[in-house]
Amino acid sequence: MDAFEGVREFLAVAETQGFTSAARSLGVSTSHVSRRVSALEERLGVQLVARTTRRVRLTDAGGEYHQRCAEMMQRLEETNQLVSGQMAEVEGHLRVSVAGMFAEHHIVPALAGFAREHPKLTVEINFDTHYVNFVDERIDFAVRYGAISDSSLIARKLTDHRRIAVASPAYFDRHGHPKKPQDLRLHNCLVCGDYQRWPFEMADGSEDVRVSGNWRSNNEAAIVEACRAGVGVAYLQRENFGNALLDGVLTPTLEPFWAKEISSWIVYPSRKYLPTRARRAVDYLLDHFRDWQEPSNRKIKASKAAAQGL
Repeated sequence: MDAFEGVREFLAVAETQGFTSAARSLGVSTSHVSRRVSALEERLGVQLVARTTRRVRLTDAGGEYHQRCAEMMQRLEETNQLVSGQMAEVEGHLRVSVAGMFAEHHIVPALAGFAREHPKLTVEINFDTHYVNFVDERIDFAVRYGAISDSSLIARKLTDHRRIAVASPAYFDRHGHPKKPQDLRLHNCLVCGDYQRWPFEMADGSEDVRVSGNWRSNNEAAIVEACRAGVGVAYLQRENFGNALLDGVLTPTLEPFWAKEISSWIVYPSRKYLPTRARRAVDYLLDHFRDWQEPSNRKIKASKAAAQGL
């Protein structure tokens, strides 16, 4: 008996999360896929797929089997490419999870360039900050900020970012500049998501200052617009403010106390089969952002001096 009998059908079910969709992708009947997967389960003596009336999901054994078989198929594909001296054409469905204005202004255009080079590839970009279940949501990789607490993930550094505190000149005319981070407790602070503790660097180490205000949003663009309108003080990654800093529309404050740089990362499960489409996209992004830099401190300080008429 062929050791690979039923494996191809099982992988298709795992990737598409359905027998009908798997059959469609393979160009065979649904009953054929079901028979092959059932025969594979009987041969192995373990249930790989839990079937319900509404959905199909992998059992724990099925998840482990899928991972190992998929990795094996990837190695076979790479070996075939190596022997033939050809690079496989990128195709299929690439699903990426991102969040924030950096993703809107930089990640999306970069992925659009990747898609332009590979017209047979379908790209789906989901904007969400929640914890990603890569298997259930069928996400190939995600782009996230800050420390990655989940040690089961592979994290590849993409860019560095500096969080800065700014407000409009009109706001500072009314309320004055804070002298130290603790003074922000007396200011109207624009809260992004649940981040009510803003980190700053003090002489004796880092300190989180709890802030509050009358404007809150999980959308960075909404925070920036309120800041431009003079509502309060914002503390976000520098690139979120665009040319508003250089044009004097917004003015930095508390520069000596800004927190250290945080990094953005491409993350994916360390034991997950990374298909060619995802691996090539990851490599493309890493190369694209290799020399990426935020606006320099010199330009921002110059904008502040211009805003104050110095």
